[in-house]
Amino acid sequence: MTHWLGGMGIIVLTVAILPFLGIGGMQLLVAEMPGITPDKLHPRITATAKRLWGIYVLLTFAETLILWLGEMNFFDAICHSFATMATGGFSTKNDSITGFSPFTQYVIAVFMIFAGTNFTIHYLALHRKFDRVWANQEFKTYASIIVIVTLIVTIGLLIFHPFPTVESAFRDALFTVVSILTTTGFVTADYYTWPVFLWVIIFMLMFVGGSAGSTGGGIKVVRHLLLFKNSWIELKRAIHPQAIIPVKFNGKSVSQQIIFNVMAFFLLYMLIFAVGIVVMTFIGTDFETSIGAVVASLGNIGPGIGGVGPVDNYAFFTPFSKWFLSFLMLLGRLELFTVLIVISPAFWRS
Repeated sequence: MTHWLGGMGIIVLTVAILPFLGIGGMQLLVAEMPGITPDKLHPRITATAKRLWGIYVLLTFAETLILWLGEMNFFDAICHSFATMATGGFSTKNDSITGFSPFTQYVIAVFMIFAGTNFTIHYLALHRKFDRVWANQEFKTYASIIVIVTLIVTIGLLIFHPFPTVESAFRDALFTVVSILTTTGFVTADYYTWPVFLWVIIFMLMFVGGSAGSTGGGIKVVRHLLLFKNSWIELKRAIHPQAIIPVKFNGKSVSQQIIFNVMAFFLLYMLIFAVGIVVMTFIGTDFETSIGAVVASLGNIGPGIGGVGPVDNYAFFTPFSKWFLSFLMLLGRLELFTVLIVISPAFWRS
């Protein structure tokens, strides 16, 4: 239950049930859902949070029902639904999702995609505003990453790591890509045994994360999109120094302050990642395992590389390592800036 509650975010839950937070509620929602501007589904922030929770409950119920109609009993169905929609990845089985049928694996993969999508997109889809869904640049980028990387991994597996069938290669590729991208962490295959270039691609996905306003962790797709857009425009500005070329997202100009915020977040994230590696190697962990453990903890993914690959766990770490990685998980789950907001005296004065 705590797994599921933490998915949508304790912050959003708090905003929904404790309206006396006032302006603080909006500040925390912006930090938890780092889009360009918080997509308010209702003039009151508490009503927006309740609508998001309503969609969250609806998707959880739908997945539970579908899994229950398949091979799972009710207990396994609801536990895996909680884990999927929360993008947490805990399973009731030691081998995660590996022992379940292709039907179950596809169902969980689809709902992981839903969980990694901005919940405002779900709201628009439920109200049949599909033009706004397909016009959303972050959603298109998120879907494109899934499609393109899945195809690359599938082709790579078929050529360099022969599978019994094309379907099984595609299923393992799709499930792994979606699981890592959305920071869920479910496993159906040991990607660490794949050709090196394939698991390096999977490793790179650990720095992407889900969409803003989703239950996924990581840096988030929208931040990467804005960084790429700003970098491209900087090249244009270098060629045409007198031109005024704003960064645009979904047809609207993005203020320079937002760009600075995104750049600051990315720099802070990578700085913490680097410091985390130094700390882990200082206490005796090998370099590859240190990288895998730090990126997986900071991104709230679970499986990493090295000694914490998809079929391994964190049990062998020293108590200090576990405390440190737990701290990184907390930082990553709270979007870094949320911690700064909560400890800021200005927040409590307002």
